Amino acid sequence: MQNPYIPAPVEVVKIVTEVDTKDIKTFRFAFQNKEDEAAFQYLPGQFAELSIFGKGESPIGIASSPTQPGYVEFTVQKAGVVTSALHEMEVGAVMGIRGPLGNSWPIDFLAGKNIVIVGGGFAFTTLRSLINYMIDDRNRSRFGKITVIYGARNPGLLIYKDELAAWAKRDDINLNVTVDKGDADWKGREGFVPTVCREVAPSSENAVTVICGPPVMIRFTLPVFFELGFSKENIITSLEMRMKCGIGKCGRCNVGEKYVCKDGPVFSLAELDKLTKEY
Repeated sequence: MQNPYIPAPVEVVKIVTEVDTKDIKTFRFAFQNKEDEAAFQYLPGQFAELSIFGKGESPIGIASSPTQPGYVEFTVQKAGVVTSALHEMEVGAVMGIRGPLGNSWPIDFLAGKNIVIVGGGFAFTTLRSLINYMIDDRNRSRFGKITVIYGARNPGLLIYKDELAAWAKRDDINLNVTVDKGDADWKGREGFVPTVCREVAPSSENAVTVICGPPVMIRFTLPVFFELGFSKENIITSLEMRMKCGIGKCGRCNVGEKYVCKDGPVFSLAELDKLTKEY
C-alpha cells in the first residue's frame, strides 16, 4: 500500500490565469513517475493535497476529469502561504500531490437521472470535473438531461471561459451563466444564482441537483429547490472547505461521528441533517 503521507512528485506543465484579478489560476500537472500516475485513480468530486516543498500543503478539489488522461488539474485561489507559493511557480517547477482523497460525486446514483448543476464563483472547480466526465462520449448516454446554472459576481470572475463557450454550443447541455452585475461588454444574463434557478425551474422528476458555492449562495438556493420539489436525498453538496490533513488523523474536519475528509466531502442534504446542529 502506498504511504498516504508521501506526496508524488509532479511537474507544472501549464498555467492558466482564470480571472481579471489574477488571483485564481488553473495548474496542470504531469506525474514524473508512471507508477504514481497509474496509482492516482480518481473520480469527480475528490480532492488532493498540493505540497509545496518547504512551505506546506493545502487541500484542493480536483478540477480535471478522469476522462482526460495524462495530467491532473487544480484551480487554486491565492489565499495563504501555500497557495501564494504555488501562484509564484512557473512551468517546469516540481512539487508534490498526495491523494486522491475523500469520496466523489455519487456517479452511480446520478446515472439514469436528469442532473442539475448549480455553482457559484470559485467553487465551480469540482463541478467542472463532473460536467466534463458526464459529457464525455463514453459516458454521456449514462445520464439524462444536464442543466448547468453557474454564476459569479461579475464577468471578470467567471472561470473556464473557453469551456463555457464550448458547452454553450452543445445541444445536450442547458447552460445558464449569470453574473450579479454585468459590465459594458456583458451581453449575458444578470441576476443572482437563486433567482436564476427559480427562472430556469428545472423539473424535479427523476432529477438530482449538485450544488457547490459560497455558503450564502447555497443558503438562498436550497429553498428554491424545495419549492421545485427536490427532496433532501436528491440535493448533493460538498464540504471540501473543511479539509485539513485529508486522511482523518488531525481531527480538524470532525463533525459528530463523521470525519468529513473520509466520510465526505460529498454529502446529500439528508445526510447533513443528521450532523450536529452546531455544525
